[in-house]
Amino acid sequence: MSTALAAPARSPLGDAVLAHLQVQLESASALLQACIAQYRAIRDRDVEQVLARMADMQAESERRGRLERERTVLLQHAAGRLGIPAHTVTLEALNTLLDPMTADEARQRSAQLRGTLNELQRQHQINRVLMKQELAFVEHLTRMLTGGAGVDDPDTYSRPGTPAAMGRPGGGAGGYGPSLRGLDLQV
Repeated sequence: MSTALAAPARSPLGDAVLAHLQVQLESASALLQACIAQYRAIRDRDVEQVLARMADMQAESERRGRLERERTVLLQHAAGRLGIPAHTVTLEALNTLLDPMTADEARQRSAQLRGTLNELQRQHQINRVLMKQELAFVEHLTRMLTGGAGVDDPDTYSRPGTPAAMGRPGGGAGGYGPSLRGLDLQV
């Protein structure tokens, strides 16, 4: 007869945590793939694909909003069991409620999720810079084709409420909105 102790069984909370982390990871991966596809579209100057990928990212962002609400419910449940406020629940605190195998798997999925989100943020920043460069190029071409007129020219795009008019007194946003610049790599 063996005297080895059996590993604790997985709990419904553990299953819910792992399932939630998996769905979060799939969502973040979908966002990253859309962001990479958008990079290619920007680079290829394919406006339709840029807009299509933007729509994909918007839809996934809305899904992530629902996931965040589900995460809040999980944290509130764990907080009740731990006897602490929900906003103070950490993965390590949550893992004290889980069996060791589930806790280890939760750590792994959480680390993978953080890595995916970091890569998503990096790719998004690259896309922003590339898009600003492309827009600066379009502005430059517009100036060349109009004989020097550009967004700062009072006769070009000067309807109230338009981006060019926003930077001039009386142009919108109380008359003193941000002025547009040709190339601004500040993020």
